[in-house]
Order: sequence, then structure tokens, then C-alpha cells
Amino acid sequence: MMQKLVNVAIIVLISGLVGCSASRQSFDPQHKYTKNQLQQDYRVFRGILEESHPSLYWFTPKDSMDHFFDAGFQSITDSMTEQQFRNVLSFVVSKIHCGHTAVKYSKQFGRYLDTAKIKMFPLSFKVWSDSMAIIANINRKDSILKYGTLVTAIDGYSTRQLTDTFLNYISGDGNSLNGKYQSLSNSGAFGSLYRNIMGMKDQIAVTYVDSTGAEQTVSVPVFDPSAKDTTKRVPGNRIATKPPKDGTRHYSFSARMVQIDTSLSSAYMTLHTFSRGNKLRSFFRQAFREMKKRNIQHLVVDVRTNGGGDAGISTLLTRYLVDKKFKLADSLYAVRKSSKYHKYIAWQPFYWSLMQFVTHKQKEDGHYHFGYFERHYFHPKKHNHFNGDIYLVTGGNSFSATTLFVKALQGQHNVKVIGEETGGGAYGNTAWMIPDVTLPNTKVRFRLPKFRLVMDKDLVKEGRGIIPDIQVSPTQETIRRGIDPKAAVIRRMIMHKIGIAQQ
Repeated sequence: MMQKLVNVAIIVLISGLVGCSASRQSFDPQHKYTKNQLQQDYRVFRGILEESHPSLYWFTPKDSMDHFFDAGFQSITDSMTEQQFRNVLSFVVSKIHCGHTAVKYSKQFGRYLDTAKIKMFPLSFKVWSDSMAIIANINRKDSILKYGTLVTAIDGYSTRQLTDTFLNYISGDGNSLNGKYQSLSNSGAFGSLYRNIMGMKDQIAVTYVDSTGAEQTVSVPVFDPSAKDTTKRVPGNRIATKPPKDGTRHYSFSARMVQIDTSLSSAYMTLHTFSRGNKLRSFFRQAFREMKKRNIQHLVVDVRTNGGGDAGISTLLTRYLVDKKFKLADSLYAVRKSSKYHKYIAWQPFYWSLMQFVTHKQKEDGHYHFGYFERHYFHPKKHNHFNGDIYLVTGGNSFSATTLFVKALQGQHNVKVIGEETGGGAYGNTAWMIPDVTLPNTKVRFRLPKFRLVMDKDLVKEGRGIIPDIQVSPTQETIRRGIDPKAAVIRRMIMHKIGIAQQ
């Protein structure tokens, strides 16, 4: 009897695996959903945002947001593929001006993209409003479109036409355009949008500026991973594990690194994330202990690639550097605990239960306030606190918890913010609890931030990112020459200060 049960279990398991495999193999990315299915999904999409998003009308007035919602619905005139429907939703979501609200593929479509050999746009760019410089080319044997080459048009579309189009499909905080341009500059982002919005051909016409300053146009093939790949992988840069001879020392991991230069009494700390799982707490403890031991007087904290993570971890770093007590928020609240759309919202019972303990409803506005963060002041750390000169390096990818970190320190007497405007809002953001919503028919997902955080109510109207004290941006020339202009400016500042002190 036991053996029969085992045999039955094996058959069921094999059938499940076969069925799962067949399901993956039979997935059709060009499958079209009916107009009625799409409209049903769209109503759920709009209903949830109008019901539960705390910042839906923060930067876009309700009448304008209603117009965009209506326009999205009216664009569903026939059946659509998932990608086409996702474009509709992304266009509408971008009008909320919330970088934490974004549309995602269905899980099945995501698995398909992970394994499918899809033709790829061959170039990546550093994107500005009206020009682009090449920063990567999959066609490694291309002798024309080299690193740093200025591109002015693709397939006859000018850079301005392309960026003006693509910005309508990118989520971003408030009115920080630099964050959106940086999103276009991130690896693969421009090419993905070009494929999804403009359509991918086998050849693309690239208009570029040659060495004489004249515009030329060349036709280049898209990258086909299903074809025989004769390119060789370029080995990644390896981080030194032994102290170099110049007096610097490296303590490095994939998410964070600190380099100490005793000759300049300086340390360069790079943080790519504040997310958990990267042993950042122990990293900070060890790094600041070492800096104290070596009497380091200049600290660079590079967060230009840091998209955020755990606010508790970013706050810990702030405490090592700040010279006075500080709060994270003037206000932090959600508009509701429960939802009539709860079956579509991941972990809704969990979030409801958690909010029962951490929030209270205020009579004045009817919102559910996270009172602890509205009242609590954090104090500077006493042990191994850094009191020297601090240089914070920011960019368009500096987002979420990273802006909390930078905002708490900007204006302090020994702190300079250097680089570009952050992608994250200087006024605050909408985040904290961010469940996924899955639409019933297409299974397309979108992120639904539950809390609005206001760091500085006086900056909300402007809606910009954190503006650096010293603006330093890459140019075509610095890209072509492989120069990091932000690091170069900071090094000159440190050397100048040391030179003054030695006189």
C-alpha cells in the first residue's frame, strides 16, 4: 500500500513538472487579451490607486490625473499584448510623479524574458536632454561608434524627440528630471524602452558626430543572442585585496567599499545600497573605527549609485556623521489600512495587522500617522563619530533612503554635497510599505507605496531632488577620456585644504 502511494506521488510530481515545463514552453508573449479583459484590469488598476495611493494628487491635480486615467482607458480600443497594455499603464503611472510607483511585467512574462533570446538594442548612452554619448556597445568590433561618441539621432528621431517620448514612461519623484535622464542612462534601459515603445528592427540608423564635428549616419545591426556569438567577455575589474604601495588600503565587498589614503588623510567610502543583507552595520563599525585609529580628516561618501533600501541603515550612517539630533520626517502617514481590492494586493492582511500597531488615525486629517517617526529624534553616535570634512557624492540614481541620508546632512558646517541633483525628492517620498498589486486577467503587476513621508514641507511645492552645493556633471569629453569629474573635483578640494593647512 505504501509503495502504491509513493508511486502515485511520483506520478503526480512528474505530471506537475511536465505541466509546468509545458506551460513555460507554451507561453506566448504576443498573446492578445480581449478588450473586456483589459478594461476590467484597468478599472482595478485605477480603483486601487484612487483608493489607496497617498500621493496620487501630490504633484498632479485631481482634474489632470482624472484626464490621464480617462485617456488611458480610452486608448483600449481593441485587444492588446501584455507589453502594449503595460505601456498604457506606465504612461499613466508616470503622471503621478512617484518614483516608488512602477509597472512590472507579469511573473510569467518575467520568466520568459529571463530565458528568451531576444534581439537587443546594441548601444547604451549617457543621456542628456538633447544629446547622448555612447558608454557601451555590444558590437565590440565597431570602429565608428566608440566610447564617448556623441549621438544626435536614431532612425531619424532626434535625441530630444526620443527623450521627450521616453520620459512619459518612466516613474520619478516629483519634478526631478535628472533622475529620469539617469534612468535612461542606466545599463539597458534606453534600449528596452526603444524596443517597447518604438519597436525593434534588424538594423538601426545611428546619426553621430565624427571627429571633424560633422554629422554622419551609419546603419548597425541589433544584437541577436541566438546567432553565433564570437565576442569575448571583458573581465570585470577586480578589487585589490592587498594594500597598494601608494599607502591606500581597501576594505571591499560588492555593495560597499572604503579606501583609505593616509597620504591625504582621507577615506573614500562607496555605498551602492542601504538594503539589508549586506552586513552594512558591521561594515560601518569597522570602517569608522579604522578611520578613528588613523586620524582620517577627510571622508568622501559616494552614494551616486545608491537607490536606497532600509531607512534604519541609512539613519545609522547619518548618526556617525551628523553633529546634532535630527528627525526623519515632519509627517509620515497612510490614507487607509484596508482595501476593497485586498485580493489583488500582496500581503494585505499582514500590512493591515502591522498598521494596527504602528499607526493611529488623526482627527484633523483622517490619515493614519506613523507617530514614532514623526516624534522621534535620532542623536549622533558618540563612539567613533567622524568630525572631519565630509563630501557627499550624489547623482540621479541617489534615491529613497539615500535622500533621507543626504538631506539630514546637507547644510552642516563640515559637509559639502557634490555632483548632480538626486533622483529622490528633497521634500520626501511615498514608500515604506510597498506591496505588489497583481491585475486579475493580464497578471501585470504594479508597486503600491502605502505611506507618504514629508521630510521638508517647505520644499514640496518645488518638488525637486536634493540640489548639490557644488554641481559637477559628466560631459562628452570626460566620458571619452574615462575621467570621473566628481572624484577629481573632490580630490583637488582635499589637496587644496591640506596645502593651506601646511603653509
